[in-house]
Amino acid sequence: MKTGLYPGSFDPITSGHLDIIERAAKLFDVVHVSVLRNSAKNAFFSVDDRMEYIKKSTGHLNNIVVDSFDGLLVEYAQKIGANAIIRGLRAVSDFEYEFQIAAMNNKLFEEAETMFFMTSIQYSFLSSSIVKEVGSLGGNIEGLVPECILDDVKTRLLQKR
Repeated sequence: MKTGLYPGSFDPITSGHLDIIERAAKLFDVVHVSVLRNSAKNAFFSVDDRMEYIKKSTGHLNNIVVDSFDGLLVEYAQKIGANAIIRGLRAVSDFEYEFQIAAMNNKLFEEAETMFFMTSIQYSFLSSSIVKEVGSLGGNIEGLVPECILDDVKTRLLQKR
């Protein structure tokens, strides 16, 4: 069985994330979309909220498992039997950092390959940080997050104001 692992903060999931998940779902028997629980990061949405947003956004896909983890990514990858770690690249600026992480992950767990997915061009500018900034200032985030979570994300971000 081919198992992919797509880790991230997903704070919140964006349309760019969903694009990568949908494309990965075509290549793997199972894709774990896993929220990193990291107390050092100051996330806006709780881990439970982020997982719920991912579940709603991927409900049309039958081979997605939504979960969370903490600690070393490669230990989690081994635990779930991942064959590949999926990473998204928006621009050349992402590559250097992601390459270093992929090299370290490979050193720690050779059995899992890192697969880089280039974001679709319409999402090349998009990040969760941009969604939070624009949304909290009352800007239009339609198309930036999956439609099924748009109203909730918009409301929660506006409450931050």
